[in-house]
Amino acid sequence: MTVPMDAEIAAALAPTLAAMKAVPPPAPGDWKTRREVFGTAIAAQAAQLTAPPGVTVTPCSARAGDGATIPLRLYRRQDAQGAALAVYLHGGGMFLGDLDTHDTQCRVYTRLSGVALLSVGYRLAPEHPHPVPVEDCCAALRWAAANAAGLGIDPARIAVMGDSAGGGLAAAVALLSRDRRGPALAAQILIYPMLDDWTTVAPPDLASTLTWSAEDNLTGWRCLLGDAAGGPDTPGYAAPARAGNLSALPPTYIETGQLDLFRDENIAYAQRLSRAGVPVELIQYPGVPHAFDTFDPAAAVSRRAVDHRVRALKAL
Repeated sequence: MTVPMDAEIAAALAPTLAAMKAVPPPAPGDWKTRREVFGTAIAAQAAQLTAPPGVTVTPCSARAGDGATIPLRLYRRQDAQGAALAVYLHGGGMFLGDLDTHDTQCRVYTRLSGVALLSVGYRLAPEHPHPVPVEDCCAALRWAAANAAGLGIDPARIAVMGDSAGGGLAAAVALLSRDRRGPALAAQILIYPMLDDWTTVAPPDLASTLTWSAEDNLTGWRCLLGDAAGGPDTPGYAAPARAGNLSALPPTYIETGQLDLFRDENIAYAQRLSRAGVPVELIQYPGVPHAFDTFDPAAAVSRRAVDHRVRALKAL
């Protein structure tokens, strides 16, 4: 039985869902069409947000292991006195998104929390398959830790944060940083994260409510992993749900929507973290699909979600 969608989110989504039903969906694996269609939608959603005043944005860059330059943006509230920082990794299914698509969101989080954010323009699949995206994100974390003193940041108060694919990358960065004895993380803040390349079939109760479908998800994982997606040998650094050892990871905030394709994998990951002795806060928002807050930022559930994310940042 399908849970009714949140009324405010349903109203905001109605035109989009109607348009989706009016045309055949792209074939599984057709990332080019999805990049065009979803890219337009993401830009339109970003335009709904109002950038708050009082936030300074400084362009900077890190160097990847292969010598490539990774663009970064450092967000700071002008009157903030805090010394915490979150390395922010944008969503987009591994093949979408950039610094611009999440610019206003980063400004909002920084303004409301007082915590500095470092947004990472990691390279996208399929042009840059695994491990390039996660290694770019790790390079950004190392840059933040190496420059902490000059930035006025306490190296013991650095977190990773991300939404959707960026949430999955944040979880992977936490695993890599632990295993490489890299910069210690104060927290990982995972917003409806994309964690498991085995999630390629929609549960029956979600079939009519998905804003990110099983076919979209398969496409994203194939962009990242090629024909190895869904196979037996996917590394946990690509799909964190496949990691065998989740111990000694930083305190975790993780959220999901009740009508999100990632719901079950998000809950399962939180449970495994808990069993491994990691402090975990798990929130499931009732009656909302993937990326619900981007469809109606003013909805009560969206505002509640932002409040919780800001609270997690303030705890750093």
